[in-house]
Amino acid sequence: MKSDKTKKGIERAPHRSLMKAMGMINEEIERPFVGIVNSWNEFIPGHIHLDKLAAAAKSGIRMAGGTPFEFHTIGVCDGIAMGHEGMKYSLPSRETIADSIELQVQAHQLDALLFVTSCDKILPGHLMAAARINVPSIFVTGGPMCPGIFNDEQVDLISVFEAIGKFQAGEMTEEEVKDLEEGACPGVGSCAGLFTANTMGCITEALGMSLPGCGTSMAIDSKKFKIAKKSGMQIMRLLKENIKPRDIMTEKAFENAIRVDMAIGGSTNTALHLPAIANECRIKLSLDLFDKLSRETPHLTSIRPGGPHFMLDLDRAGGIQGVMERIKDKLNLDCITVTGNSLGENLKELKILNPKKNMDVIRTVDNPYHREGGIAVLKGNLAPRGSVVKQSAVDSKILKHSGPARVFDCEEDANEAILRGRINKGDVIVIRYEGPKGGPGMREMLAPTSAIAGMGLSDSVALITDGRFSGGTRGPCIGHISPEAMEGGPIAIVQEGDIIEIDIPNRKLNLKVSEEEIKRRLKKWNKPEKKLTGVLSRYSKVVSSADKGAVFE
Repeated sequence: MKSDKTKKGIERAPHRSLMKAMGMINEEIERPFVGIVNSWNEFIPGHIHLDKLAAAAKSGIRMAGGTPFEFHTIGVCDGIAMGHEGMKYSLPSRETIADSIELQVQAHQLDALLFVTSCDKILPGHLMAAARINVPSIFVTGGPMCPGIFNDEQVDLISVFEAIGKFQAGEMTEEEVKDLEEGACPGVGSCAGLFTANTMGCITEALGMSLPGCGTSMAIDSKKFKIAKKSGMQIMRLLKENIKPRDIMTEKAFENAIRVDMAIGGSTNTALHLPAIANECRIKLSLDLFDKLSRETPHLTSIRPGGPHFMLDLDRAGGIQGVMERIKDKLNLDCITVTGNSLGENLKELKILNPKKNMDVIRTVDNPYHREGGIAVLKGNLAPRGSVVKQSAVDSKILKHSGPARVFDCEEDANEAILRGRINKGDVIVIRYEGPKGGPGMREMLAPTSAIAGMGLSDSVALITDGRFSGGTRGPCIGHISPEAMEGGPIAIVQEGDIIEIDIPNRKLNLKVSEEEIKRRLKKWNKPEKKLTGVLSRYSKVVSSADKGAVFE
């Protein structure tokens, strides 16, 4: 065992002495050492209960003959960091999380790992670390939040963000916004829709890195705690059989995960996180692969923000296993998973306890919500290396759009213009210098996109950016434009009033300006200087572009 380096033989007496200072006994020291990698903190509702899940997982490890050691990683709440300088630190935290796990695990030579984590870029950071370290590993994701209730309707965090625009448009009173604020997020868990946090929980299960049912089981459900205990027991089997993350997260498994992502209509942030995780597995995922699989995979669910259902509905309908059963003819069923069995064998064990809900929430491939998957990759002279849009959350009236550019060099200026009523129907809002290098940190743009939706403009106004979007964004919001403005991409030379043409069905994003004019403007362009210190200064120097997953080069 790897941990023998720290505890076996007479020369390790000092090491054992330190372990015994913590109350350990010989029987515990002789067992395999399993790290509990926990992102519990008191900042994030999706994490506030992870201490209890970790305790359940440790029980399972002990029952199966292992000795657990728990340690913690940082976690940024994107909802609280949204719309201000704090969001610049969100995506960079992914790399810090992965690095911190590597440091802790390799320094102490742990035999296996059980990850208790949730949310946005925190879960991707854990997956990156699991692939990099490559010792037997299993994931327990924290689970979705239940929807809240307002005016006898189910609501979620995005309802509150969009309420700001409705207030500015005179459609809600301040008192109504306050009442919505009180009830929209009723308890623990990741925000109730298919935003980035829950998308990544689903993707983790689809990759084969968590037990069946884990991705959608609710944070408050005892099922989640049973899964945690079973995961604790299962990690000991994975250790015995030496099944490692890179045995599970193969190229075929990533294709499965992307197909599931397309079928459920998940967050565009998967186009950042999956390539980054794959990179740690020494696999290259291109944006072109996302688009290819999206064209081949129908969109089968209609979950917030694109539709009326919530994660609670998806879980009751059969969860990710239910989705994979629907598209199993398109999946690589021979992929091994943390059950120790193949995906095909797992699906043979699937039981649908609520058949009516299943047919209601997860449609068949013959009757999809959309013939194509949730994400489209657009290219053109404005995005030569690509851009992404959540096409399943775009009103059919604006899948094709041409309009004048309204140009802003930061998110705050754009948001102010939207809320002050300075954006007109038909406009194309351009927010630049918000990419991985330019932000730096590639901020999510939930505040402006929610303001657009709240003010009733999501079927008439488009937004493009070299930044990124929350999984809660809906409407024709196109992000990850590559090359980004700070790298001298064409988005840097767009001028106020230029006509921008968007054609999502045909995957085009073009600036209606001649090639000669684009070359002339680029020749005159000067890179703006930003005074940076600390983490952001280092990050901007080593981070790659969005089309490569914003990984360190």
